[in-house]
Amino acid sequence: MNRLSLIVSTLFLAVLAALPARAEVDIQEVTSPGGLKAWLVEEHSLPFMALEIRFRGGASLDAPGKRGATNLMAALIEEGAGDLDARGFAEARDGLAASFRFDVHDDALTVSARFLSENRDEAVALLRTALTAPRFDPDAIDRVRGQVLSSLQSRATDPMDILGEAADRLAFGDHPYGSYQGGTPDSVAALTRDDIVAAFDGAVARDRIYLGAVGDITAEELGMLLDELFADLPETGAPIPEPVPFGLPEGGVTVVPFDTPQSVARFAHRGITRDDDDFFAAYVLNEILGGGGFNSRLMDEVREKRGLTYGIATYLVAKDLSEYVVGQVSSQNATMGEVVNVVRAEWEKIATEGVTAEELEGAQTYLTGAYPLRFDGNGPIARILVSMQMEGLGIDYIATRNDKVRAITLEEINRVAARIYDPEALHFVIVGQPEGVE
Repeated sequence: MNRLSLIVSTLFLAVLAALPARAEVDIQEVTSPGGLKAWLVEEHSLPFMALEIRFRGGASLDAPGKRGATNLMAALIEEGAGDLDARGFAEARDGLAASFRFDVHDDALTVSARFLSENRDEAVALLRTALTAPRFDPDAIDRVRGQVLSSLQSRATDPMDILGEAADRLAFGDHPYGSYQGGTPDSVAALTRDDIVAAFDGAVARDRIYLGAVGDITAEELGMLLDELFADLPETGAPIPEPVPFGLPEGGVTVVPFDTPQSVARFAHRGITRDDDDFFAAYVLNEILGGGGFNSRLMDEVREKRGLTYGIATYLVAKDLSEYVVGQVSSQNATMGEVVNVVRAEWEKIATEGVTAEELEGAQTYLTGAYPLRFDGNGPIARILVSMQMEGLGIDYIATRNDKVRAITLEEINRVAARIYDPEALHFVIVGQPEGVE
């Protein structure tokens, strides 16, 4: 545990008892003198703040033939910046008891920064250097590229990774969503420093920033901090790709042969956008059908009653450029055919019969009761603030979210069940040697 983690953990435990209702957070919208917008939750009980930064686009910005460039670039940002090589940057960061994390996802490049109030100015200056003058030294590129290639080799023998890549390729084809964001051994090996610089220039720009801050800072101080941090960023980055329809074949099964005693499966069809008026009802429906808990229908039918799996779960996926309903399960080869039949039957049942009043009440109680538990520290709250902005949710969402869940009626949720779930469209992709499937 580094110094920042130790200090924050100690202080956080000291005040944890005072934070039982953090879901009722007071969010301020801050506009910096330079025009940057952020959401802020002031929390002065700890001399510490979390800053969450997201640049919309992420791995979907990879140029044709350059798959993995954004992923490799993100891993290299802390490997030297300005006058500091990789070791010098790490020493400067640790000396300030600061923490920076750079990650890439399909739709965003994320930066999670944590620092103490006493070192805020110095930590922000160091982060600014990383965001404006990364070095991308050849030795760092070779070292990190080697780590990525090693990871890619491991993925080639992992059934779950094989499943994800096969399903995405079927669903999205040549679109960036259709391939692993880390690239392939061939694409990563061919990347040049110029490719990495181009990926950075395309991803890090002012026109795609979303910001959340939580902790020991005022609105005025945050505005000045943001202008200092982002003043030298270019105004625009690479264009965001066009939306892509979910293209998994409707119905049927695709088998990817793999020598393993246990098959893994993903099942999916088109879904619902985050801004759809029926999204909340669909969200509650998913919890009832396969939300991952032991009370879901699929867990009850597939695991509890038949012992066919250790776990099964479904999700509503609403990416920036596509949306779908998806589930995942593993089972012995000999029983995967039965799993497919049970899942299809439950898909048909919820689409045609809907859910019961007891199921709806139970899901509403769980979802509203669990929601405040997400707000367990400055960092998680900052991430939630940024996610809300990127999803187009109002600044009052935290205060009104549970009311929206409670307001869903049985008539409404069953109408949405008939709309969303389509057993004829449900397609299974299975990796393994499954028996009893056609």
